[in-house]
Parts: sequence; C-alpha cells; structure tokens
Amino acid sequence: MKMSLKESPMAISFFESVLRGCDDAIITKSLDGVVTSWNPAAERIFGYTEAEMVGQSLLVLFPKDRLNEERFIIEKVMLGELVDHFETVRLRKDGLPIHVSVTISPIRDEFGQVVGASKIARDITEHMQLLEHLRYFKALVDSTSDAVISKTTEGIVTSWNAAAERLFGYRPEEMLGQPLLRLIPPDRGHEEDEILAKIRAGQRIQHFETVRQTKAGQLVPVSVCISPIHDAQGQVQGASKIVRDISTQKALEARLRLTASVFTHANEGIAITDPQGQLVDVNQAFSDITGYARDEVLGKTPLFFRSGRDGPEVFVPLLRDLRAQGRCQGEIWSRRKNGEAYAGLLTVSQVCDAQGQVQNYVALFADVTSIRVQQERLEHIAHFDALTNLPNRLLLSDRLRQAMVQCRRSQQSLAVVYLDLDGFKAINDRHGHDVGDAYLIAVAQQMKQALRECDTLARMGGDEFVAVLSDVSSAEACGQLVERILHACATPLPVAGLCLQASASIGVTLFPQDDVDADQLLRHADQAMYEAKQSGKNRLHIFDPVQDAELKSRAGSLAELRQALNAGEFELYYQPKVHMREGRVVGAEALIRWNHPERGLLLPAAFLPLINGHLLEELLGDWVLEQGLRQASTWQRQGLDLQLSINIGARQIQRPGFTAHLAACLASYPNVPPGRIELEVLESNALDDIEQVSRIMRECHQMGLRFAVDDFGTGYSSLTYLRRLPAETLKIDQSFVRDMLDDAEDLAIVQGVIGLAQAFRREVVAEGVETQAQGTQLLAMGCELAQGHAIARPMRADELMAWCAQWRPCEAWLRA
Repeated sequence: MKMSLKESPMAISFFESVLRGCDDAIITKSLDGVVTSWNPAAERIFGYTEAEMVGQSLLVLFPKDRLNEERFIIEKVMLGELVDHFETVRLRKDGLPIHVSVTISPIRDEFGQVVGASKIARDITEHMQLLEHLRYFKALVDSTSDAVISKTTEGIVTSWNAAAERLFGYRPEEMLGQPLLRLIPPDRGHEEDEILAKIRAGQRIQHFETVRQTKAGQLVPVSVCISPIHDAQGQVQGASKIVRDISTQKALEARLRLTASVFTHANEGIAITDPQGQLVDVNQAFSDITGYARDEVLGKTPLFFRSGRDGPEVFVPLLRDLRAQGRCQGEIWSRRKNGEAYAGLLTVSQVCDAQGQVQNYVALFADVTSIRVQQERLEHIAHFDALTNLPNRLLLSDRLRQAMVQCRRSQQSLAVVYLDLDGFKAINDRHGHDVGDAYLIAVAQQMKQALRECDTLARMGGDEFVAVLSDVSSAEACGQLVERILHACATPLPVAGLCLQASASIGVTLFPQDDVDADQLLRHADQAMYEAKQSGKNRLHIFDPVQDAELKSRAGSLAELRQALNAGEFELYYQPKVHMREGRVVGAEALIRWNHPERGLLLPAAFLPLINGHLLEELLGDWVLEQGLRQASTWQRQGLDLQLSINIGARQIQRPGFTAHLAACLASYPNVPPGRIELEVLESNALDDIEQVSRIMRECHQMGLRFAVDDFGTGYSSLTYLRRLPAETLKIDQSFVRDMLDDAEDLAIVQGVIGLAQAFRREVVAEGVETQAQGTQLLAMGCELAQGHAIARPMRADELMAWCAQWRPCEAWLRA
C-alpha cells in the first residue's frame, strides 16, 4: 500500500505509538553498530534510557564471550539477510545477564541500499528459566528408581519415565495414550475404577500396596502413591502416580516370617546372644532340651550350661574357627537343669551389620546323646577286643604311630613286643574253648599288671598279643620289662577251678634303631617271635635290623641279577694267554662282564660273590659255558684255533648230571675239539669235596676236556691234594705275581708253585702279569705261560682276532 505525503505525519504518529507501546525492545543501528533509536521497551528490558544509548555502540549489551556475534550479525545485514529468532544472552545495565530472542532486519534507503538494521529483542529469561526447571524435573523423574506415571481422569497414560519401562517392560511409545488398565491383572480391575473415582474427587491415595502385571505377564508386588493434578483454575485434569517395586521387601518379609516360624517350631535348640555372649532369646526347643525356661537363661552366658565333661581345650578350635570364619561347628557336652549331662551338636554363626561389626551370635544345637552313646559303644567294639577288652589291632596301630611320633620328639626309644603263648593249644584242646577263653582273659590281666601306665597291651587274635613299650631308655631296661612279661605268662593261674600254666615266645624290635613304619615294626617283631619259638620257646629274640637289611639287600641284588640274565645284559670278554718265550698266543680265558643299564660295565667281583651258593650261580655258570662254546665254534669257523678256558663254579660242577649237561653242550658244537676246552676250577672249591670233584674231573677227561686249578696257592695246597686232582694246569694267583718282585715271600710262593708243577708234570700259568719285568722273572724261574695287562686286557670276542694278528712279544722275553 502506497502512502501519500498528506498521510505521512499520521503514519509516522501511528508507527511511533506502536514502537512505544510494544513489549519487545525495538532498536535501530547503523552499519557500524551505533544505536540510532531506542524504544521504551528497550529501556525496560536493558535498563538504559534512550539518551544513554542513542549514539552509543550496541556492544555495551554484549557479554565478553559473545562480542563476535555482532560481527556475524552485521555481515548478515550487509548481505541483506534476515536474522530470525536468534536466541542469545545480553547484559542489563546492572550487569545481570538476560536471555533474549532477537530478530534483525536490514534497513534500506530509497535506492535499496542497506544503511542500517532494525532489531527486535524479546526478553525470554523467564521462559528459559521455566525450561531449565522443566529439564531439571524431567531429569529427576527419569533418574528415580520409582516408576512415575501420569494419566488423565479417564485412566489414559500421558507420561512414562525410564523406571516405569524397567519395571513393567513397556517402552514409552507402547504406553502413551493407552489405558493404564493394561498393567492391572484381570482380577483387580475394580481397583482402577475406585482410584479414578477418588482422583476425580480430588483425593490423594498414599502407599496403596497391590499387584501389577508386566509386559511378560509376570505379577509384581508394588506400592502406589497417587496425587491429583489441578489446572490453574483448580480443576482436576489428571493424576500423577509413583509406583515402587516392593518384591524384595515382600520376599524379605516372607523370609522373616519363615525364620520366625523356624525359630518357634524347630526341633533344634536355638539361642541368640549379644556380642558379649549374653543370651537375648531362646526358642521352645531350647527349653525342652535344657529344662530351663526362657526367663531363667536370658542374660546368662553359655558357660552356665557346662557339664565339666569337656576340658577347656575343646573350645579352643571352636573359638578359633568362629573368629577366623564367622562360623564354627562341633560337639560339646552340657548339663540340663536336672544335672544330667547331654551331648549337643553345636553350630554357632556370627550375625554382622553392614559395616561387618558383630551384632549377635546364633547357636543351633541338637541333642545327640543317644547317638553319641551308641557311637562310643560302636567305637569301643571297633577298637577293643571283645574277649579281653584289650585294644585290638586297629587301635594298636594308631597308638603305635602316636608313640613313634612322641618317641622322635623325646629322643627316646620304644619297643614293640610280639608274644605268642606256648602250650595254649593244649589247654584249649584239653579243657575246652570256654576254659581257654577264661585263661586268655586271666593271662591278659596278668600281663597288663606287669606293664606300666604308658605302655599298651593289645590282642592280635587267638593267643597272640603285642605290647608297645614307650620311653625305653636302654636295651637293658627293655629286657627287664620283657622279662616281667615272660614271668607273667609263665605264672600258674587259677581258672575255672583249675591251675593252668603256659609260657610265651617273644619277639622284640626297637624303634628308632629299627627305623621303619608301624606296620613293618609289627612284622619285624613277629619275625623275631618266630625265631624265639624256633629256638625252644619261653624266651625272647631281638630283631637285628642290620642283618635283616643285608638279607634284603642280597635278595634285591639276586632279583636284579636274575632280571639282568633274562634281559641279556651279561657279556663274555676274553683275555689272551701267551707263551712268552716263543712269542705266540696259545689260548684265551672267558671272563664275564655285566653291562649294567645305570652303573655301566661291571667286573665279576661286583656281582659274583652275591650268587655264591645260590641257584643263580648254576644258571649263570650254564650261560657262560654255552656262550663260551658258541664263541669257540665261531672262532674255529674263522680259522682261529685257540684253547678256551671257561670257569666252572663249585655248585655247578657238583650238581647231579653236570657231565651229562656238559656232553650235551659239546654235542651242540661238533666243530669244537673237546681238547681245546679247558675248565677252570677254583682251588678252594675243589678241596671242599675233593673226592667228588676228582671223580667228575675224570669223567670229563674221558670226553677229552682239560682242567686247570685256578688261584692255586690260595687254598690248603698239599702234595696229596695235588696228586689226587687230575688237572693238567696250575694257575698261579695274581696276588702273588703282582708283588713278587718286591716281596720275598710272594716270590718264594711263586717259585714253589712252579716247582710243584714241574715235579708233577703240570703246566703252569701265571695270572696278573702287569710288567715286562714280571714276565722276565717268571721265565727265569721256568714259567713260560702267562696272561695279564702287560700282554693284553680282556676284550670283546670281535676284537680278539685282530689282536692276535698284530701282537708281538717283547724282546726281553724272546731273549730270556
């Protein structure tokens, strides 16, 4: 609409009235931000008069952190753009910040050029404060753990917080605009009608407990508070509802009711004390068990009920567990009001507050007297002999182990005495079992009286008894105690009108001299008792651990040797025998070696003495004979013709059927000439039974075999024995050869053996030749055959052929 000049004053007057009557600040400014107009609303909002602001920079209204906004606004205006509803903060004259919503428009001249800007600013501080309050209340509602719901007077949901979603499972979009009846179980639909009626009447409902239903169909106990919502005129527009899940509370209440019921109706006695142990409550079962009424025990401590049957040590582990674990359990004896003792199975637990401080102790106990008495009877049956009422084998083992522990602590000895009655069978057979049992009871009492309080006498069964004698200071003290037992057993006893008498054979072992476990001690004492009975009865025999260990060691070694023989761990080595003067190899001696899997290669001295006189001596001798003949057969096929010397043990050669076995072995190797086999027999073994050995040697001669007497000079050599032994060769023992250059006696023995061999037309071989000088001396005395390390050490069979091919004697021997 265009306006004429005549209308301009009227229009100006109209616009001025609008500017002055407007509630919003209307301000104009130049492009450099200087105020050109300022209406009354601007004065009310910012506090500056028109005179104070016209001609001033509008920046006076800007907080320091928002000065850049003016540059942004001027740039927009100069581009002719409108800044619409720009919310920001400005400063009043008094320095207070206010929130404003600003709309800025460019001002153009008649040519359309932007020459300034008009600014409409509305004070929205109260609005922003209201929004802030609303955000606060919304955050409060969303953060509460209670469901906060609002609804209309018709029951339609208008708000739904996060807690409501967690409680009922419905999201806000599923509930807003929906009737709240969705949460109410069908059988409680009348509740909503009653609630809405009260809300419409403006009534408030406080802490109404009911049940509501979740999205999953689960029923949840809740507590509900409902308040009406009024509008500005006081009319009820709806209701706000706070719903609290009381499932935990209800479960706790049910648990408390159950606890109270258990406390009242339990068959076990229950007692509750304060932290100092004074009783503050007991149940009826407590009174029934103890005989004390509730009022008689309140304020008293549990010590009031002690029976005296248990010592203070019984309570030590209970108190320790209670302090460490907050709980303890055990069996104690108490006393009823009438003075009767009873056994109680007791459990005590701490009850602590949130800070872990003890508030109460709760004790639960049951009367187990009848069970305890029965248990003690069964334990007695299990641990004591039914006839003599002495400890049985089970209890004896336990007491023996305890005594062994105490023995080590006190560094004393104890004795285990194993006793068997001599002649008891005759008493039993002659007078019958009843009299025999009565005699066992009497003799058991007699032995028990002969022992000390610290000793234990037990019946092992039948007429066998064992006594454990503790704190034995010496073997002499032990002997005195055992003599008392022997005397007690040998004392005539009146039984059933008869005077009966027996004796005892007793075996004794001492600990820790016999340092084994309890079971082994009993076996050793039993073993010693058997030795006493074998020695003539009515005596004692003391077990010797050293001798027993030697026997066990030999038994273990024999078992290991038998296993080695079965596993093929033995091997024959061969030591050459030479003619020193002629420089030729004449034979070899088969020497056994043990390839031990752990100890390596063992020489005969390490294991042959263990099998002396044992069957294993024969088995190993047969193996040596078989292996030697097999090797001799192999050498014959290879063109090596040597005399092979094989050692024969005394048990082997004197075994019945030896010659037949030897003939069978030779028949298995027909390419071995019997004359190339020489059997070596120890002089000491040959002289043990010279008649039998001589006969066997003659039988072997008929098969073409030769014999040598090994280690000659170490036995009881005599001209008679030498004449009667049909051996072709004498071997001088290496112990004489080794020292003959330094010991005149050894030299004389060597010379004597050589002289005997020459006189009886026997070959003589010197063993153990270690040096050339020894060989030279032997040649000078007439001994030309020798073996020893100066010639060659024993070697494997596969090495002997190569050695024989390259061996050369020393020049000194050839010149001798």
